[in-house]
Amino acid sequence: MIKRKTFYDDGYQGHLVEGANFLGEEGIPELLDLKNVEIPRCLIPFTKLRTSKTKRGYVHFYVHDICFRQIISSTYNYLDLLKQFDGVVSPDPTIIIGKSKCLHATSTYFNRAVALYLQKHGIPVIPNVRWGDESTYSFAFLGIPKHSIVSISTHGCIKKDKENNNYLRMCFKNGLREMLKQLEPETVLVYGYMPDDIFKEFEHLTHFVRYPSEFEETRKKGDS
Repeated sequence: MIKRKTFYDDGYQGHLVEGANFLGEEGIPELLDLKNVEIPRCLIPFTKLRTSKTKRGYVHFYVHDICFRQIISSTYNYLDLLKQFDGVVSPDPTIIIGKSKCLHATSTYFNRAVALYLQKHGIPVIPNVRWGDESTYSFAFLGIPKHSIVSISTHGCIKKDKENNNYLRMCFKNGLREMLKQLEPETVLVYGYMPDDIFKEFEHLTHFVRYPSEFEETRKKGDS
């Protein structure tokens, strides 16, 4: 049992990154090495943290931001629960294209800050990588060790939109290309669909492992 602590609440959760090395102009925390992670047997949504029938998988945050904001504001309170699982995919705060670059950098900061804090408490963490358009490339990939396992989600990011020339879909593919270039990951976990017109080009660069999203699973049950 982990003894609870009381932290001074400065609104920025500074205790998450005590002793961290910060990178880039935005000061993104650098993660520890990822030698204790493995390819997950399955991905378990944070919303099912207490109800999941299996603990043999990695907890993920590919759910609406409001469902996991407490992991950022009260990270310490979840250590006991998260330690019951094989590991964690770091949080996925939304990056909305067209919004403030400051907000995008803040989302990336908290992604790494929570991941680092969990690492320091012995929890295996696979970095979730999230980007927007080209303006996010200067910080979106910072703090993640090269040649490691990373995770991404296509859910909500690759919807076709002919009126806007599939702009969001194009941003996702361009960002994927840049991520592979900068991080050269050994393995990329993909939560959601993997259409050939996006992923086929990159098959020779890494090993992709796909996990169906909850949306997919729900549709399958509806069709059966």
